[in-house]
Amino acid sequence: MISRIVKLFTNELLIATAIMLNAILLFIMGYESLHQNEFLMILDHGFTIFFVFEMVVKMGLRGWKPYFENNWNKFDFFLVVISVPSLFVLLIEIPDLSYLLVFRLLRVMRILRFMRFIPNIRKMVSGIGRAFRASVFVLVALVIYNVLLAILSSYLFRDEAPEMFGNPAISLYSIFQVFTLEGWNDIPATIIANSDGASWKPVLTRIFFFIVVISGGIFGMSIMNAIFVDEMVMDNNAGLEDKVDELNKKVDELMEELRKSSKS
Repeated sequence: MISRIVKLFTNELLIATAIMLNAILLFIMGYESLHQNEFLMILDHGFTIFFVFEMVVKMGLRGWKPYFENNWNKFDFFLVVISVPSLFVLLIEIPDLSYLLVFRLLRVMRILRFMRFIPNIRKMVSGIGRAFRASVFVLVALVIYNVLLAILSSYLFRDEAPEMFGNPAISLYSIFQVFTLEGWNDIPATIIANSDGASWKPVLTRIFFFIVVISGGIFGMSIMNAIFVDEMVMDNNAGLEDKVDELNKKVDELMEELRKSSKS
């Protein structure tokens, strides 16, 4: 009996199916008309209890130290633990306070558990980590540049567009919008439309935003994207380079054999 239970909770295909079904259930419960459906809530509690038993069985089978040596197990443990408070309603009557709503929303994070079944997910995660480390300096430089431009633009354009440049904090978002090139042209157009009639202000505005778009939006973001993507595909490039080196070695060996045979 115990061996069957262990086999049940260590079957990765069954666990993946349970995670997928739970994700579908959480999606359905997102509709307001079904959010408080008693049958669906019981099913959701059943999935939570299933995942708790899965965690306990694996921890008991492998020991808690080996269990936590695996990063995916740590991730699973975190997601299961934040789901457990939703089970308290089965034991005691709890008023639906705002903090309980937060716990309910956190249950949706259980969908992320399915990520560990994606092929080559470890390579992908390590690639993202490597790419972030490589691009963090460019990111910091862009943030500093964003802050400087936000302060400057706040002093230049606060009167013409207070909703965009009323203070440095609001300016940060507006300048970042220019960096992303998403609807950036509406910003200088608004400033020019609200100018007090000074002939130099529209010219200054166009020059300022031209420089911001070129330096931050095109060069800055492009450089960061290029570094990020290059680091992400480094594993693939390394594999290709190894294959090319291996082919070159075989060609050299064949050429050496041909020379020897020609001499003999």
